[in-house]
Amino acid sequence: MKKGIFPGLPKEGLQFLRSLKRNNNREWFQKHKSIYETQVKQPMESLIESMATEFQRFAPEMVASPKASAYRIYRDTRFSKDKSPYKTHVAAVFPRSGLGKHEGAGYYLHVAPTELLIGGGLYMPLPEDLNAIRSHIAENAETFTGIVEGRQFRRLFGTIGGEQLSRVPRGFPPDHAAANYLRYKQFLASRTFEPDVATTDGFYKLVVETFRGMLSFIRFLNDPLLRARRIRDRQEALLDL
Repeated sequence: MKKGIFPGLPKEGLQFLRSLKRNNNREWFQKHKSIYETQVKQPMESLIESMATEFQRFAPEMVASPKASAYRIYRDTRFSKDKSPYKTHVAAVFPRSGLGKHEGAGYYLHVAPTELLIGGGLYMPLPEDLNAIRSHIAENAETFTGIVEGRQFRRLFGTIGGEQLSRVPRGFPPDHAAANYLRYKQFLASRTFEPDVATTDGFYKLVVETFRGMLSFIRFLNDPLLRARRIRDRQEALLDL
């Protein structure tokens, strides 16, 4: 494999995920665990390492490492009615350095038996972070709409997604130029493909193209969060004096 280029998930890896969906139990998984290790887990780690190299070219602030990016296949069933022990998809997240793994806007992808999804954004912001982002949008409406309504963004993603309020939140004028976007509780963008695309040579190119295409979106969402963290850190440092 050429350095920095991921050749695609092995077909055996996708077949493993499809079989796991039909046999989601410990006995079956243990019997086929070596396939998971060599055809799913290791290839995904290679993809993550390839993205670490790629990010140095266009988004050096983003984190890509097997430890930070790879999700475990084991489900946390403590609070779920579904006691299936394993996830039937393989996924990776690429967070922004300086922000918690799920605090800021980041990149995400998963390969499931029914779809390949490549995208990112901000999934579950803290209340204070959501308010900071809404204020950032309100104060920079032209910049934000220029990003999410720009030709390239719309070509790749259509529109942004995520849960929304039924009305503009308190504290913001209902007739604001960006009122439609101020209602969002999540800020997401993604592309979906047939799962077999993940096994082709073009998979890596799609990932890079998608992540490059949403870089301005990711950076816009992270800007107010990073400012808030810097202010908090300065305040804490003053208290320690």
